[in-house]
Amino acid sequence: MSERLISKQLLQKLLDDHYAGALAAKERGELVAWSTSIAPQEFCETMGIYTVYPENHAAAIGAKKGSPELIEIAESQGYSVDICSYARVNMGYLEIQESMAGKIPLPDLLICCNNICNTVIKWYENIARELQIPLIMFDMPFNYDYEVHDYSVEYIKGQFQEAIHQLEQIAGQPFDYDRFREVMEISSEAAKWWKKAMALAQAVSSPMNGFDIFNYMALIVCMRGKKETVEVFKLLAQECEEKIANGQGPWKDRPEEFRIMWDGIACWTALSATYKFLKNHGINMVGSTYPDSWSIIYDSNDIDGMARAYSSNFVNRNMDFRVDNICKIVEDFKVDGIIYHCNRSCKPQDFCQYEVQRQVEARTGVPSVMFDGDQTDPRAFSQAQFETRIQALVEMMKIRKQQQRIGGE
Repeated sequence: MSERLISKQLLQKLLDDHYAGALAAKERGELVAWSTSIAPQEFCETMGIYTVYPENHAAAIGAKKGSPELIEIAESQGYSVDICSYARVNMGYLEIQESMAGKIPLPDLLICCNNICNTVIKWYENIARELQIPLIMFDMPFNYDYEVHDYSVEYIKGQFQEAIHQLEQIAGQPFDYDRFREVMEISSEAAKWWKKAMALAQAVSSPMNGFDIFNYMALIVCMRGKKETVEVFKLLAQECEEKIANGQGPWKDRPEEFRIMWDGIACWTALSATYKFLKNHGINMVGSTYPDSWSIIYDSNDIDGMARAYSSNFVNRNMDFRVDNICKIVEDFKVDGIIYHCNRSCKPQDFCQYEVQRQVEARTGVPSVMFDGDQTDPRAFSQAQFETRIQALVEMMKIRKQQQRIGGE
């Protein structure tokens, strides 16, 4: 009998199968879509259209140190250094169709949703124009008030209905509403199990090292509508619960001394270096604002709830919501400090970061630092600056822990 695979092995297998499956689908002449990361994948999944995610592909390229070559190609074509590096990596890939993270097939159609940023609009418009392929656009109004308004839900729902009509024309087949309800249920269940597994890091000590979150996130991005994804997150939750019951922390060779929250996307080009430096100081990332963006949860057959869920993404919410969300993470995950990644690529997330940092520290008393970087452009990241900032955070966390001990005596 073969040994049961652990969740991390299943994760890698599913991701490998995902990319291989996209290439095979293209070879068979089936439709392939490129999609932004937090777009409503339920429609393409229902229609049997294979969907890949250039942001995830760009992150993998960055982690394998292959982004500079593609960024250089994009910038030589006139794309500014000030636009998202995911976009520049992807536009460079579009030119040569080779990368250190393997290939993705060219798309037959594009799915774009601006609940993450507005850069994606022009990025995907450029691809559509260059490849002469259809673009289905989901416009998600920014939520300037705290809650998502009903009129925004109606506006988004109308776009969902139009997308169904567009896909029927592109695919040449009717939309299967029974299959749609099934996909909605699977997608929401995957998001629930993703959220549950990530919440288990609230245990002291956490059963996983925080950068595991960034790795598992690839699955919730690429395969949220697949039953296999639900099974992997169920298994991950089971593994974490077993570790908690056995008193196991994130590492075998050292204890978890400090628990931090990471605000923003990882520096994929420096993932190993940043992780190792944090670990060497006993710092474990237990929470983050970024992975929870894929907790798209709604009731099956509830198109209004689905529209509201996709508009509720963290980056699409106002300042008060962001501050409340971080303060809740600080409380729930028993956070000792916060690291803010001031990501040159991600303008919507970073323009308000200093004010968010100020308000969170005033409300929680938890110390924080901010470092400059980028998700896939290594030129914007300095390891020396990162280390200096983390050393400063360690000192602040030590002082706060000492003060808490004295106050408790």
